[in-house]
Amino acid sequence: MPLIHEDPTNPPGPETVAVLQTAHDVIVRLRARIAAQVIGRDDVIELVVAALLADGHVLLEDYPGSGKTTLAKALGAAIEEGDAEKFAAFRRIQFTPDLLPSDITGVSVFDARTSAFQFRPGPLFAHIVLADEINRTSPKVQSAMLEAMAEKQVTVDNVTYPLDELFFVIATQNPRDVAGTYPLPVPQLDRFLFKIRMKHIARAEELGVLLTRRERRDIVRADLPRVTREEVLATRRTLDTMVKVHSSILECLVDISRTLRSDDRVRQGNSTRSLVLAVPALQAYALGRRRDYVSAQDIEDLVPHILAHRIEAAIGATAAEEVVRECMVGALESLTRRTLGR
Repeated sequence: MPLIHEDPTNPPGPETVAVLQTAHDVIVRLRARIAAQVIGRDDVIELVVAALLADGHVLLEDYPGSGKTTLAKALGAAIEEGDAEKFAAFRRIQFTPDLLPSDITGVSVFDARTSAFQFRPGPLFAHIVLADEINRTSPKVQSAMLEAMAEKQVTVDNVTYPLDELFFVIATQNPRDVAGTYPLPVPQLDRFLFKIRMKHIARAEELGVLLTRRERRDIVRADLPRVTREEVLATRRTLDTMVKVHSSILECLVDISRTLRSDDRVRQGNSTRSLVLAVPALQAYALGRRRDYVSAQDIEDLVPHILAHRIEAAIGATAAEEVVRECMVGALESLTRRTLGR
């Protein structure tokens, strides 16, 4: 299906349309590969792919056995391996209280043959990293994760090692388990583009999981082509330069943020950084919906996932996500009026 342009009477040139279509095809292939392994999670898949292309990270709050590992593995399998000696396609880290920073970053080992220390990379040296139960590990390990997520690098023995440009973290935490956990600090939460709550899937979809259990073991799927690392990075550049973000969209984001900060139910509002990170997420989501421009609907769909985990609700207040949705109403109405007036 053709892309939808902001001004149908004055569409972009054929070269621009071709580049946008190529980027959209990358999104379609990623979704198809993951959906073949993960049933009943189309909304989550859409958000995860948008986060990957927006160069963000995702925090999943879910129940055990809800498909988070399968989703992360499917995403890793959807991307062709490049330099496998340096960066694996997918790595899973099970976080525990006794985990050390070196267990995830890597460690320097003395080589008797060369009489020198050699660095052995840890599981963070991968394209897709599943950080399972991230709130079960100590603040020291969380701090090492923060550097990796924020700077795409790790520091071991005062030496900095770069991670791959594609580096993407899917972290999980259990919403009901509080014993033996270390709540994520605000700076760590602010590094996650989205926080997604995964609910139990519908009856028909759960039955489909059982009926297709054998077929879904095949992760090769020659009928579903994978994408390359270069295609993902090229799609990020396309989003940045070719998916339009009108100034009224930016004004709407700022107005939502200011309304949140002044709301009595919010003790601490979201950061300006969260608004900066929201822009590429909106662009990725819009292109996934076959548009070359960001709309008010994109804001309505994404902003609760972007801001709810970044605010601190007052004691006794309603859920943070509900507060965000209520604070969005006025700004979205103003945006709609401005859009209709153009």
